[in-house]
Amino acid sequence: MSYVAVYDLTTPGTPNKVLTHFDDIQSTLAAHGVRFECWQPGTLEKGASEAQLIAAYQTQIDALGYARAEVISITGDHAKEALQAERLDEHTCGEDQARFFVAGQGLCSLRIGEYVYGVRCEKNDLLIVPADMPHWFDMGEHPYCVLLHLFNTVEGSMVKLTGNDIARGAAKLDD
Repeated sequence: MSYVAVYDLTTPGTPNKVLTHFDDIQSTLAAHGVRFECWQPGTLEKGASEAQLIAAYQTQIDALGYARAEVISITGDHAKEALQAERLDEHTCGEDQARFFVAGQGLCSLRIGEYVYGVRCEKNDLLIVPADMPHWFDMGEHPYCVLLHLFNTVEGSMVKLTGNDIARGAAKLDD
């Protein structure tokens, strides 16, 4: 189940509130410029190729105006360490970070003012984090997710670490 848990920076382990209804999640995030949607599943066969995954959602991708889509598939520990090291520290990006969950789950935490918004996404969820918003991404102890990562430009955007260690003490994805 998708949700948003809101934490005060002074109490990063205990949420002030947890939102589980789609409309509440969407409106709370939208108030901060974050887009959250649930897309209808595309027609996919088991074992679909990267090209087939992108083609199944090409209409939605085109409607958003993104220049490039990339499939990120994380299952088990094969890519966990490298991706966790890069994404679990708080960082920003020079362009929107748009992720559509084809399968699996992940927790994207956003630092907004004096709060952290932990957004748990799952299959069919689209989350668009605006450029330059501090955030981090946790895949849990047993990572499994297939994402379409959408980019504003063909080149994509470089991750810039903020140097803030807030992510180390923040809530993680329970899986």
